[in-house]
Amino acid sequence: MLPPAGQLLRSARGRWQQPLAAAARSGRSLPAPQMLRLKQTGNLKHHKAACYSTLVPSDEVTVSYRYGLPVVTLMLPSRKERCQFTIKPMLTRVGTFLQDIQKEDKGIERAEVFTTDGSKIPTTALMEILLMNDFKLVINNTTYSVQVPVKEKWSREHATEAEDIKSLVHRLFIALHLEDHQLRRERELLQKLDHLREQLVPLEQMKAKIATSADAKTNRLLWTGLALLSTQGGALAWLTWWVYSWDIMEPVTYFITYGSALAFYAYFVLTKQDYVYPDVKDRQFLHYFYRKSRSQHFDVEQYNKLKEALAEVEESLRRLHQPLHLQLPIQEINDKD
Repeated sequence: MLPPAGQLLRSARGRWQQPLAAAARSGRSLPAPQMLRLKQTGNLKHHKAACYSTLVPSDEVTVSYRYGLPVVTLMLPSRKERCQFTIKPMLTRVGTFLQDIQKEDKGIERAEVFTTDGSKIPTTALMEILLMNDFKLVINNTTYSVQVPVKEKWSREHATEAEDIKSLVHRLFIALHLEDHQLRRERELLQKLDHLREQLVPLEQMKAKIATSADAKTNRLLWTGLALLSTQGGALAWLTWWVYSWDIMEPVTYFITYGSALAFYAYFVLTKQDYVYPDVKDRQFLHYFYRKSRSQHFDVEQYNKLKEALAEVEESLRRLHQPLHLQLPIQEINDKD
């Protein structure tokens, strides 16, 4: 039990009076009394804030590596339990990591990440970038200082083993799921192929009628040209031998030949093509075809798009049925070839 306050004062006064009496008997002078002063520096609000700081030690949130993946361990504020989050650095973003924390503890209303100098890290950043340096994790009103350990670099042997494991997993995945994927892809392409063919049936019928009409008109034009040239030759022969002489018809035939050459040159200037009979026939056929299509309300652009889509689907099916995509042995490949 502590003594009363009066007794403490009397004992303290006695301890001070004993040195004074001894000094008086010996004739020595006592030193001047000194006072110890305590001075408060800085702003009072700053000291109060320091007393109530929410900064907690870094061991509340830890980062470690397990099986090559970083594991973030933190204390959930509402449940008072430590929870571990395994991160895939190259796939997980900061926003996804914060959402996982909030899903785990419904009492978390605010979760943000800052750098050590106070700059906010965007939620779209990858966790791989975040785990390169230390950072601060803010949960509600609590700030956690997180120290990221230095990840040990794999040796060349470990890297080679990891690549071999990845290759093995890839081959196993292909062996287990390739057939299902090919069947599903083939089913989708066949359905798309049937749909395109159904859309093309009426267009093909209309296009066949228009092409037949245009081809008939083109053939009639060719026969008309042949008849005109034959008539021109017969008229020149009749004028040369029965009406006039060659001396009179020679300049006429010259100007006819010159006029024909001029007409051919004008065709080249207008069409930028040589006057070749197959090309002239195709050009005239297309002229009749497009004119007939406008009168019959046949959409040529839609027909061309459907034909291109059909060709792409057929090419995809052909490539899907190739032996290499079916993972067939060499003998079966040769047999199919």
